Amino acid sequence: MSDTKEVVLTGLRTNAEYHIGNYLGAILPMMERANNLAGKYQINLFAPDLHSFTTPVDHLKLYDQTIHNLKLFVAAGLPIDNPDVYIYRQSFVPAVSELSVILQNFAYFGELSRMTQFKDKGSNAGNNVTGGLFTYPVLMAADILIYGAKWVPVGDDQTQHLEFARDLGQRINNKFGNLFVIPEPVTKQHDFVGKNQGTRIRSLKNPETKMSKSVEDPAGTIQLSDKPTEAAKKVMAATTDSVGIINFDWQKQPGITNLLQMLALLTHKSQDDVNHNWQGNTSYGDLKTAVAEAVSDALTDLQKNFYRVDDEFLQNKLLSSEKSMNEIANKQLLKVQQAVGLRSKE
Repeated sequence: MSDTKEVVLTGLRTNAEYHIGNYLGAILPMMERANNLAGKYQINLFAPDLHSFTTPVDHLKLYDQTIHNLKLFVAAGLPIDNPDVYIYRQSFVPAVSELSVILQNFAYFGELSRMTQFKDKGSNAGNNVTGGLFTYPVLMAADILIYGAKWVPVGDDQTQHLEFARDLGQRINNKFGNLFVIPEPVTKQHDFVGKNQGTRIRSLKNPETKMSKSVEDPAGTIQLSDKPTEAAKKVMAATTDSVGIINFDWQKQPGITNLLQMLALLTHKSQDDVNHNWQGNTSYGDLKTAVAEAVSDALTDLQKNFYRVDDEFLQNKLLSSEKSMNEIANKQLLKVQQAVGLRSKE
């Protein structure tokens, strides 16, 4: 651990199996940041397993699913042998949960009620919306503030939560002194990453909606465990349109545009270059074939790498990272406990 290196914190829920949308939109960018920034920054990559409870989850599979998904990070290129990279499970650092309880008492009902994610997911849950979903932003704030994370690259769906974490941290600092490092605002986070955080891979069957971990859309979702040949078939059966010419247009041709986006990400080319090569082409079949081959190749490589991951090395890395994170978190929690009157300052 370093007291001088700024902390970059990132995580991805492990409540279900990852799909190609998670891989292209979140996992690969996370691995790229870890490889490029480790050495200059401290990289905290965590599995937010407590966040998994905010939506329905198979509790019997959660522990094993978390380990499985952490192995996927390694298979995708996470440099876990780098001493500046820490990989850990949220629930293995109890101080985060206690800090969350304290922070809840400084968070306002009104601001939590206005959270877009809560309103969207809560409306789908009906009468079964949970308190955990309501206080999700507070737990996320605890994840950030307890480690002094200055950089928290987030997608568009989490920017409101990041701003809430900044507001909550500053509110407590104003009341008790400078307890927390306040993360940079969203605009600076995007500048820091150097690319748009809004990548959203759409369902192959319903391109108006994003690809989902839900089992309700098996034909539209490519799981990272799918056989490459089966994944290729899903691409070939993807919903397109009747326009008859390839254009990059999310409004009029979301299915075709989704395929162009996937092709750019899978082949590590700029979107402009891919669009230039395909726009005006009238063969949807040729585009599907190109994307299907790229998906098949990516899954083949990822799955080979997955089975090469050293389980013992990963477990040892988890244990050492979680030991380090507990040391940091316990120290920060004590400062907060002393400030709010739960512990003696002597």
